[in-house]
Amino acid sequence: MRHSFIASWNNLKTALLLGGLFALFVAVGSLWGRDGMLFAAILGVLTNLGAWWFSDRIAIAAMQGQAVDESTAPQLVGMVRELAERAQLPMPRVFICPHDAPNAFATGRSPRHAAVAVTQGALRLLDDRELRGVMAHELAHVRNRDTLISSVAATIAGVFSTVAQWAFLFGGSRDREGGHPLAGLLVILLSAVAAALLKAMISRSREFVADADGAAIAGSPDGLISALQRLDAAAARIPMHNPHPNMNNMFIVEPFVGETLTRMFASHPPTEARVRALRAGGVA
Repeated sequence: MRHSFIASWNNLKTALLLGGLFALFVAVGSLWGRDGMLFAAILGVLTNLGAWWFSDRIAIAAMQGQAVDESTAPQLVGMVRELAERAQLPMPRVFICPHDAPNAFATGRSPRHAAVAVTQGALRLLDDRELRGVMAHELAHVRNRDTLISSVAATIAGVFSTVAQWAFLFGGSRDREGGHPLAGLLVILLSAVAAALLKAMISRSREFVADADGAAIAGSPDGLISALQRLDAAAARIPMHNPHPNMNNMFIVEPFVGETLTRMFASHPPTEARVRALRAGGVA
């Protein structure tokens, strides 16, 4: 019952996110008049459809993920299969990404179209118990349908960043009668910031739930606690250069955030808070 409620709530959040960001598209397009609003509406529809249908492929491609099976990665695939059975999930596709930065993520629009991915760095860093905790955490995201909302949010936030940069270069509402170009640019940039904040707030709340559920799937919180601490420490030493920062919310540990103003845009709660919640045996 609890997981059914979580899945339904996340589906509603996905719909609200898509609807809200579509409205932002139209609002920004209106700065260029009726034609701009129509163009933005069409772009918003295409972006939403693409984010829903192709977001998993985009994420895997961005991380250069290589599909593996029992013959190429028997230990990893066997572990995922056993955990998926414990979580009562279909077997997801499994990928290994050629990155030294240790991390992992899950993606896919539904449990039947899900994929889990782990970097080479994580495979080298983590022992079996820790890797089991990480994979269980990612399968919890799959079971709770977090994968759709995180992929959609990452895809659309990336588009919004591009739109904001394009608008900055080309001057916003410069040709619109009665409009002020600086005001137009301000609206566009604030829209992009609002999209990033919304994405971050949605992402943070789900990590505590995935941690607790992942610990239950793995059978113990110990492996996940140890993995989170080691991954968080390694993230500061080994940056992940390849993916766009808009993908931050997809990873088990945020790879890009520092201790400055960017913390407000963090898509994950602090690792210390996650560890405390796991040790307490509940959701923060």
